Amino acid sequence: MRVEDLALEQGVPANYLVQILIELKSNQIVKSQRGKEGGYMLARPPAEITLGDILRSVHGQVFDTPALADPECPAELLAAWRRLQKTLDDAADAITFQQLFEASQDKEKMYYI
Repeated sequence: MRVEDLALEQGVPANYLVQILIELKSNQIVKSQRGKEGGYMLARPPAEITLGDILRSVHGQVFDTPALADPECPAELLAAWRRLQKTLDDAADAITFQQLFEASQDKEKMYYI
């Protein structure tokens, strides 16, 4: 899909969308094709791309809190934050684009990232 078309359809500025696509491309989630019929497409099958992959590509982590880097954070609270982080990582990695597609009521609907 062309950046301009995707930006218009999703109501996102094209310049911002290009920045996201560059991050996704550097993480082998999408690939680009040049030319008249060029644009962006998934670089891997939807069953191999997780929500966690996307979140880490765009945000760096699925979940982050300053407490994880705070040396004054009490050990028991730090352990709870780490448990929460692992749980959210695991949950995000368990959701694939294929599952999202199959759960869709409208099988013709396309998911854009």
